[in-house]
Amino acid sequence: MSGRRKVTLTVHVVVSVGWLGAVVSSLALAVIALTSDQVETVGVAYPAMQFIARHSLIPLSLATLLTGVVQSLTTPWGLLRIVVKLALTILGVVVLFTYSQTIAGLADTSRTAADAHRLAGGLKSGSAVLHSGGALVLLMAAVAPSVFKPKGMTRYGQRRVKRVRPVS
Repeated sequence: MSGRRKVTLTVHVVVSVGWLGAVVSSLALAVIALTSDQVETVGVAYPAMQFIARHSLIPLSLATLLTGVVQSLTTPWGLLRIVVKLALTILGVVVLFTYSQTIAGLADTSRTAADAHRLAGGLKSGSAVLHSGGALVLLMAAVAPSVFKPKGMTRYGQRRVKRVRPVS
């Protein structure tokens, strides 16, 4: 493995793990907001989720997508595994960008509601738990092809290696 490929792989793994960690943090906040009986707790959970989305989830998801594409251009493995991971990553990014509007709305509502008790009841929705939990499952599914590789290289990978290193 070349030095450049090792660097891109390292960066890809780091940003991917960061994205996974931010998703777990969002899931924890969503569960807290859904199950807490304390108005103050519910009132700060959604702004915290918005902060995580804006400053961690979105940048890390885009970095994962970018580094994944760069990494896929240098991999000796077959195209199918790359396409599956790329499709899952793109799906995750699209859903994240779409759902970030809902998170922003929940955060704004939690900041501006006049009646704190009505606020706590109105913001108790399983949507944030569902989306965060779904994101966690999606990211775990994207990791699976990296862990459960076929034994040896695919025919595509074998042909590619033969082109790069001719047999003498």
